[in-house]
Amino acid sequence: MRRQRYQNIEVLLVNDGSSDASLQICRMYAQRDPRFCVIDKENSGVSATRNLAIERARGKYLQFVDSDDWLDANATRLLVERAEETGADLVISHFCRVVDDKISVYGFLQSTRVMDQRLFARHLLDEPASFYYGVMWNKLYRRNLILEHDIRCNEALQWSEDFQFNLEYIRYAQTFCALQTPIYYYRKRGGSLTGALTIGRTLTTKLNLFEYYRALYTGLGLYEQFKPQIYRYLIASAKDN
Repeated sequence: MRRQRYQNIEVLLVNDGSSDASLQICRMYAQRDPRFCVIDKENSGVSATRNLAIERARGKYLQFVDSDDWLDANATRLLVERAEETGADLVISHFCRVVDDKISVYGFLQSTRVMDQRLFARHLLDEPASFYYGVMWNKLYRRNLILEHDIRCNEALQWSEDFQFNLEYIRYAQTFCALQTPIYYYRKRGGSLTGALTIGRTLTTKLNLFEYYRALYTGLGLYEQFKPQIYRYLIASAKDN
């Protein structure tokens, strides 16, 4: 984050009970750069960690980064500029998936136009299980919307808590836009949680999330029209993982 060309940032480094040198490294950066703030807590999982950061953040926008990934130097600048230019409540970007020395670019929205809820939700139906729509790290959110509607990650979920967060956010966001530049590098590691999921566990989680998914389309008046596509979420697999 220190290399970001957008300088007006607050960086919250949340140490989720790591037993390695992570805390010391975070504190070293905070000593060198006043924009960095270190939050040390007992291990409680990614959802609780993100929720704590949301509570502590003070900026206009929120951007999330996982510990083993990295950003293009222009990532924050491009996301913020797109949000400011369009007034969009959510900016979603292409990203890179990194496996060893192989880098692949993923992203689905090619239009540069600003979309309303119904149009964005219609695009989501095409790739309902993709990382592109499901994760939090390739997006820029308005903090006031998150706080106003008390949107948080579900700490009871160990997988797809980010997709539930996004489904809730989409309910209240009014405008959306895409950034085709891949600004985030997602490192796919062997033995990760997503790689260890069983079919049963995946289906159970999807069934729980499906109520949020269906509620979104019901609220937008799209449920009856697109019911077959909506139910396809239950068997859809991610093309970018």
